[in-house]
Formats: sequence, C-alpha cells, structure tokens
Amino acid sequence: MKKVIIVSPHFPPSNLAAVHRSRLFAKHLPEFGWEPIIVTVDEAYYEEALDPNLVKLLPASLRIEKVAASSTKNIRLIGDIGIRGFRQMLKRILFLCSSEKIDFLYIPIPSNFAALLGPIISRKTGIPYGIDYIDPWVHRWPGTEKKISKAYGSMKLGEWLEPLAVKKVSLITGVAPGYYEAVLERNPHLKNKVVTASMPYGGEAEDHLMVERLGLKPYLFKKEPGTFDFVYAGAMLPKAYKPLEEVLKVLAANLKHFENIRIHFIGSGYSPNDAQSYNIKALASKYGLWESVIFEYPKRIPYLEVLTHLNASDGAFIIGSTEAHYTPSKVYQAVLSQKPVFAVLHQASSACKVIESTGAGLTLTFDGEAGLDKIGKFLLNKWTSFLAFRETFDASQINQKAFDAYSAKNVTSILADALAKAISNKPS
Repeated sequence: MKKVIIVSPHFPPSNLAAVHRSRLFAKHLPEFGWEPIIVTVDEAYYEEALDPNLVKLLPASLRIEKVAASSTKNIRLIGDIGIRGFRQMLKRILFLCSSEKIDFLYIPIPSNFAALLGPIISRKTGIPYGIDYIDPWVHRWPGTEKKISKAYGSMKLGEWLEPLAVKKVSLITGVAPGYYEAVLERNPHLKNKVVTASMPYGGEAEDHLMVERLGLKPYLFKKEPGTFDFVYAGAMLPKAYKPLEEVLKVLAANLKHFENIRIHFIGSGYSPNDAQSYNIKALASKYGLWESVIFEYPKRIPYLEVLTHLNASDGAFIIGSTEAHYTPSKVYQAVLSQKPVFAVLHQASSACKVIESTGAGLTLTFDGEAGLDKIGKFLLNKWTSFLAFRETFDASQINQKAFDAYSAKNVTSILADALAKAISNKPS
C-alpha cells in the first residue's frame, strides 16, 4: 500500500469539528490502497474540552504519531495549535520520511499555518504534498474591514503566507470547489499544473450506531407532549445571521402558524468552552422568541452527544450562509438521524442537492444577501408544505442509494483518486 501522512494538529479526542475530516479519511483510505499515518499534537496540549468517546470511532489499526507543542498553561502568547506544534511536527515528519517510504503529504486546513509544512517537507525530501481547504484561508469576514484589528491582521497574514504554501503544491482539494477556486485565481501559475478535487465532509452511519452502543441519552431538553423539537447543531457562521434574522421575523409575525415549535441551537456559542457565550439569545430576544420558540446551549458538547440530541429530536433545522460556497457539514448527520429536515440555504449550496435527492426534507433557497427578502416572502408557504411533509414522513422513504454518494467511504474514494493523479503528476 502507498503511504500518506495526514497532518492533523487537532485529532480525536479533540472535539473540534474539523477533526472529522481527517478521521473519516483515515478510516476509509486503506480500502483504496492507501495507508494513512496521522501526525498530530498530543491532546495534553489542546485548549478545548476533550471527547474521549471520539477515540472509540477510530480504527484500532490506525497509526497515530503524536508530538509535543508549546504550552499555553502559564502564559498564552499563541493559541493556534499549528504554530505551537509546527517545529515538532516538522521534525517528526522528516524522521518518518527518512526512515520509510512516504508517497504523499496531505494537510487539511485549518490550522492554516500547518500548510507551510508542505513546501518545507517537499523541498527537503521531494515528496509531493496537497492542501485540503476545510475553510477558505484568504477571505473577508466581519471585522476585516477595520484596518487596526486582529481580524484584518489575520487576513493580511493569510494573503502573504498562502502563496508560499501553495507555490509547489501538487494537489488542492476542498469541501466544495468554491473553497479553493479563489486560490487558483490568486495563483494563476497553478492552473493546469495542480490536481484539484472537491469532496464534501460526508456522513458516517456507524457514528450513529455507536450512540446506540454507548446508550447515550439526551439531557439538554426534555420532550413534552404536543411539541415539535428541531435541533440546529454546530457553530453559527458570521454570514448566517442575516438569513436567521429573516426566519425569526417571520416566526414572530406568525406565531399561530408555529405553535408548539421549539428550535434548539446546540454548540452555537462564540467560545466553545463557555456556557454563557450566547450568539443567538440577543437576536431571539429582539423578536420575543427567547425560550418560547428559540433555545440556545452555547457550549460545544461532545460529538456523539450532539448525535444523541439529533436522534431525540423531531426534526433537524439548518440555516445557511449568504456565501454561495458554504456547504454545512451538519446536513449529512441530519439525514442520517432519519428525522425530517427543514433547511434555509443559499441556492448554490450543495447541501440543497443532498436534502432534495435523498428526500430527507424541504429547502427554502435564497440568492445571497440580495435575495434575503425571498425568505420572508416564502417561508410561511414552505412551512405549510413541511407540515404536510412531516405528517407522512417515514425514515424508510429516505433514498439511501442517493445518500451513498455522500457517504464518508465514497467521499474518500474521490480523495484516493486525486492522490493517485497527484503522485503521477496528472493534473485534472
């Protein structure tokens, strides 16, 4: 089997969402002729709360190389794990490359700084490398318009560092094409010289089976007779608040049509370890919906406990971003929960196709910020359709064959094909 080193500074038991990208690739790559070797920072150096149950989802045979990092316990000068563990990861990777045959180096980002390992390793060893864009590296987000700010500084640093990271890259992948297309525009020398591929996060049905095996029970809300509980699981993107506000406006103005509906936002806070870091509360209070229709549990809870609450809900609620490229990974777990899905998404988001092709729910689409008024115009009609949909909904009607295209195994097959093209230097 060919060997690929996957650089994943955070890895289970880290409870950050990005760890699942590397976890699922590592699980399925051996089926396609690749032996993955994870290079990560030891969890003793993580700042976020750990989730020991995540380790139970890893293959017993998976090879994991853990390194030390600079600590933040006494004084926190730098938080980014990619910087704190950079020197140690570099040393370990070079050792692996010198002691055995490594065919490829693959670096999912964030941490964005870890991408700089690629050109260094390639220059020293000749081993080709690839970068996987879980999130865009260089882009504008709220706060970057202020030139004297941390956000602006981070954006400018990214503009300077990204060209160095991708200068000799052999493979660029992303959750969707929109996550890396701008990279090719900014670095035109890469066109026709680099292999590109897009793979969504994908869903893993065995994760839900683990919930059953562990006997996990929901604890954030209790089912009450006559209520319909939606779960929104995960962080809120900065550009998702405007679509959400349009939804809340309609809810507040038409409460009689949304009787007994409760929407639970889980892990949506601005600080993953802070139970008081509310992001939704102020907006819900503005429209008189707080703790009557809208509930928020800001602190990030363990992944399998998120699935537990999804499985205990009556439906999954998904709100998208005004950015066309955004493809919420939560859509795959929502479908696998086998509960009806109600989603408000950018019309270009690939999540729309996931929901529609599987028959798992209904979507209300809009076209960026300019099309937000469509939410207000059509939400009530779409909700009426959803009420009729859920009355007849049965989990057995979900098109599993259609969902197979979004399974973690199928997604990994796309990566394996891209890796093969990259090492043979055959750009697509």
